[in-house]
Amino acid sequence: MEFKSILDKKTLSTLDVIKLNQRIFRGNEYFILNQKHRSYDKKAILEILDYQKINKLNNKQLALKFNMSRNTIGKWKKIFL
Repeated sequence: MEFKSILDKKTLSTLDVIKLNQRIFRGNEYFILNQKHRSYDKKAILEILDYQKINKLNNKQLALKFNMSRNTIGKWKKIFL
């Protein structure tokens, strides 16, 4: 039931998969090790940057939310915005 809203979608976006992964492996050692192997497509990057704009977050707050480097977010902003 907890994942029904996400899994009922016709197509899952990259952010949907990240949300599922966070819910399933929260606080798990596997989740920490898996961080090294993440990749984002252009659509996901733009969704993350839109999330930042809508919620008025700075790079550090966004990095904590999505568990990534704030330098990565800064690099994305230079490339895509």
